[in-house]
Formats: sequence, C-alpha cells, structure tokens
Amino acid sequence: MVKFRSFLTATVAGVAALTGAAQAQTAVPNAAYVNAPVMNRIPDAQKPSGHCGIFETCASTKIGLSKGDIMIRLSGVGVLPQDRDNHGVSASVNGGAYAHLNGTRTSTTNQAMPELTVEYFITNNLSVDLIATSTRHEVSAEGGTLAGLTGSHKTDIGSAWVLPPTLTFAWHFRPNKRFNPYVGVGATAMWFHNMHGADGIKLNSGFTGGPSVNVGFDYQIVGNWFFNADVKQMFVRMHAWGKGGALDSLVAGSTVRVKAHESLDPTVVSAGIAYRL
Repeated sequence: MVKFRSFLTATVAGVAALTGAAQAQTAVPNAAYVNAPVMNRIPDAQKPSGHCGIFETCASTKIGLSKGDIMIRLSGVGVLPQDRDNHGVSASVNGGAYAHLNGTRTSTTNQAMPELTVEYFITNNLSVDLIATSTRHEVSAEGGTLAGLTGSHKTDIGSAWVLPPTLTFAWHFRPNKRFNPYVGVGATAMWFHNMHGADGIKLNSGFTGGPSVNVGFDYQIVGNWFFNADVKQMFVRMHAWGKGGALDSLVAGSTVRVKAHESLDPTVVSAGIAYRL
C-alpha cells in the first residue's frame, strides 16, 4: 500500500512539472504580443529614389548648361529695321534707264512676333542655335523727288512678310552656372513673301542674306527651366521692285517702275522661357 501511494505521488508530481513547463513556454510569446506597441498610422510610401518634379530643383538637378544639352526656347521678339544706307530709290519711265530719286528714302515699320529657337551645346562653352519666326512690315517711300511728284511727304508702297532664319554659334562664359552670359556670331538668310502692294502696285523682291552678331544670357529659374534675353544685330540689304498701279499716275500716260536698294540691318531683341530636354 505504501508503494502504491509513493507511485501515485510521483506521477502527480511529474504531470504538474510537465504542465508548468508548457505554461512557461507559451507565456513568453503571449506576453510579448500583448506588450507590443500599437502602430498609430501606416507610414507614407517613400518616393522612388531620383524622382524630381518638372518644376522642382532637386539634388539630382543639373545646374547650368554644358556639353550635350538641348534647349527649346519660346520668346517674344521685336524686329527693328534700321534702314541704313538708305538713298537707293530710283525710277524708270516707259522702260527707260533708271534715274535716282534724290532725297527719297524707304521706311520699314517695326514689328513684334513670337519666336522659336532650338539650341545644342557642342561643348561646355560652345553652342549652335537656329531661330525661326516671320514678321510683317509696312513699307513706304518718303521725301525727296518722289514727294515732289506725289505732293505728299510719305507714299505707301505696301507690306511684306519676312522670314529670316538665323544660325548662330555662341560662346558661353559660365558653363554649369545659373547665370551664363554669351556672345555669338552667325548668318541670316532673308526671304520676303506674301507681298501686297498699295493702290494696285505690284511688288517683288530678291533673296538676300548677311552676317549677324549677338549678346545675351541664360538664367536657370527652377529645375530645367531658364530665362533668356538676347539682342541680335543683323546686316542685311533689301532689293525690291514696284510697278503699275499708283506709280503709273506719277507720270501721265506712262508706265513707271521703281526699285530700292537699302540696308535694312534689323536689330532683333528677344526675351523668353527655355526648357532643357
């Protein structure tokens, strides 16, 4: 009987020991779970590395302009013809020799239009750009012999659209800087189109061209956006002819032709916004 009680006591003690070990094993993780801090909010997803908005200047944004950059620029441009060397108006009556109209000069109006420019940086300092725009100008003849024939100081000749594509090579003094001034030299080709003579006058003109020089600067505003200001001086002559209409009335019963050769030499002033591709 004593042996049976001893065996029962040992068995109960063993079961108690096993139960206590099991409770000890489950108590630790449950306590850790219960005591874990509660997350107040789900954290925001992080932006992909290298992301930068189109109107942001970020750590990855390149400062200034340098080799390989391509710029697209939209500007407002003012074309201001200088009408230099302007004493080349002459007239022919009934197909005869042209006679110089002393003191008569031509005058071309100023004009403003939008301008598109594409520029590529060949090196850090050297770029090449091409401008494209077209402006409409009124042309008149003033003073001298013609004024004596018409009885008016100013005679309206007509209007013409001018297309002056200009290719320029520019030297930039401060590559990889926000403010980058430059000087350039280039060439201008000039076409006159959509010519409309006043009072029935028929107008025609020749193709012309000449050199140009310019100065300007780029300033990086934000991100890849730049402000540009530029002044070009072009050296271009104009060759134009007019016949018929009001010109024939200058000499009764005659056919009158007029031709003009002058240096337009327009000054082109522009300012606008550019974007680096």
